[in-house]
Amino acid sequence: MPDTPVSRPDDAAPPSVCRWAVLIEYDGRGFVGWQRQPSETLLSIQGLLEGAANRLTAGRTVPSITAGRTDAGVHASGQVAHLDFPADVTLSSATVRDGLNFYMKPHPVVVLMARPVLPQWNARFSARMRSYRYRILNRAARPALDEGRVWHVKSPLDVEAMQQAARVLVGRHDFTSFRATACQARSPIRTLDQLEVRREGEAVIIETHARSFLHHQVRNMAGTLKLVGEGRWDVERVEQALAARDRRAAGPTAPPDGLCLTGVGYEDNPFIR
Repeated sequence: MPDTPVSRPDDAAPPSVCRWAVLIEYDGRGFVGWQRQPSETLLSIQGLLEGAANRLTAGRTVPSITAGRTDAGVHASGQVAHLDFPADVTLSSATVRDGLNFYMKPHPVVVLMARPVLPQWNARFSARMRSYRYRILNRAARPALDEGRVWHVKSPLDVEAMQQAARVLVGRHDFTSFRATACQARSPIRTLDQLEVRREGEAVIIETHARSFLHHQVRNMAGTLKLVGEGRWDVERVEQALAARDRRAAGPTAPPDGLCLTGVGYEDNPFIR
């Protein structure tokens, strides 16, 4: 199918560049997170991606913007970013995808799809929905195959109780109790469209969707729901924590291992043709 750009009236790229959207998956272990760090010794997803793009352009700078700046140890199966390549460089979808993947070897970061977009399209500001999945391995034995990709919780979890507590958090709320103390968002108000808990064999899956999340919000909600599943908290305690608007009132921050960014939604989605 032709590489026809799609549009979104936000933060236009300058005429000297050609903007490309990329759909990415990665294993977050071994990285300091998405965002490039001042020290070149600290490996970031952004640094790796931009470094590969620079090699595609013989050393010319290719900046990027992402839909979600994941933390160290957090994974992604549907991360989205855009790259601004020099306009005079001839590229195709296959060239961008395969070239980036070649230069990012052997790191566990892969571009699944690459599509050109119009200058107004922006991976961050054009996004209308972000989806995350948190996985808890709920059994006595520690993980082998899923080491680093799940939170291992030995004590049995009551999924029905966790789901009841999750309903308290759905909707538009002040999520101060569930954001990191260092969160730089201007407002703690967010609208949580979905927060569901289910069991799949030995795994407890927490799925959530919202237009945007606060720093550590998903991990803090997962840590709180785990307390409910263990019977240490009841639903009323979660209601009280939300109302307190105080980080100290909610549960602990769940480890990054179990968290995965599974998708980013757009009105003009370049990956659906």
